[in-house]
Amino acid sequence: MSSTATIIDQAIAEKRALPGALLPVLHAIQDALGFVPPDAVPQIARALNLSQAEVHGVISFYHDFRSAPPGRHVLKLCRAEACQAMGSEALAAHVTRRLGIEWKQTSPDGALTIEPVYCLGNCALSPAAMLDGKLRGRVTAAAIDDIIAACRRPPEAT
Repeated sequence: MSSTATIIDQAIAEKRALPGALLPVLHAIQDALGFVPPDAVPQIARALNLSQAEVHGVISFYHDFRSAPPGRHVLKLCRAEACQAMGSEALAAHVTRRLGIEWKQTSPDGALTIEPVYCLGNCALSPAAMLDGKLRGRVTAAAIDDIIAACRRPPEAT
């Protein structure tokens, strides 16, 4: 496996010539590492002739970028209006209470990171969630409990 610095260097080298290279560079780093390390910000800024504030601003503006490694599983819960109308706010309270963490945090056992998302395009089956890239519709508190239990199983058992 490549070192973090090598992965960052490679992403910059491959994407820096693209128009608006910052987003492709950040996506390449996150695709490879699962997050964009804060230590990478100065390196990216220098390479793309941007300020560190500009790079950090883009990372913090877009909800899909993470500044810390995610858990073994990532649960995204839709917080958009259609899902709110179908109970996503109660689900959001349930999942944060059940895990004892806030949005964009990882459970203490490293099993699950929870992230808000503001539309999964599954409004007809709201409330919607996405677990590890797999879309789920009509999610209930019981379904959330099942997801949490499945995510907490040892990796070889999932």
